[in-house]
Amino acid sequence: MQRPIILVVIVWGWWYWASKTPCCNHGYHDHHSKAVVRGTEHALIVGDMPFMTYHISIKDAMRNAARFIQEAGTQAVKLEGGVNVADKIKRIVDCGIPVMDTSDDAQSVNQLGGHLVQGKKLEVAQELLDDAKAVEQAGAFSIVLESMPARLAALITQSVSIPTIGIGAGGGCDGQVQVINDILGLSDFIPKHAKQYAHLIDIIAKAVVAYREEIRASQFPTKETVISSIPAF
Repeated sequence: MQRPIILVVIVWGWWYWASKTPCCNHGYHDHHSKAVVRGTEHALIVGDMPFMTYHISIKDAMRNAARFIQEAGTQAVKLEGGVNVADKIKRIVDCGIPVMDTSDDAQSVNQLGGHLVQGKKLEVAQELLDDAKAVEQAGAFSIVLESMPARLAALITQSVSIPTIGIGAGGGCDGQVQVINDILGLSDFIPKHAKQYAHLIDIIAKAVVAYREEIRASQFPTKETVISSIPAF
């Protein structure tokens, strides 16, 4: 039986603050993760651990991963960093918490100077392959491969035994993931890797404008929406 996965990523901070991924902290992300957990029944919910909640020490990583499970109610957590966080992944997994890793460096966006395509150079491609093997060895149950050449993602997929999930990494991965805002068309920006299956931003805008115009024209409320009975006093 296939089980869907919902990844509650810290990218929502872009819309919340109109800012960058590292702005998201644990408190805000707990709140959003809880909302997702309440709204689902069958999916595996993975909480994206925010910037600096697992980088300082193994102890911090274990404590904050447990917080996602205990307080937010997610069933797994996601880290970012490959070889650099393999020791944290192992200890978290040893405690009974499933861990997903990602090749993306979204939390290092300030250091990198933007969200860049990875793996175009041979040495970087080798690092990404080494990262995948390291997190597999550490006990991660899955890897997200993001923004890399399709041939590289396919090679990594063939080189590890755990499932790979692609986003902007071609069709050679075991699964695919997209940002819900991109799928639904909640903004006019369309990333190269995304496809809009609807353009809800226009539908929402039209609905709000129609409501405003009916209010201005005294066309709403209508008889059908008014409580007409009068209670006895």
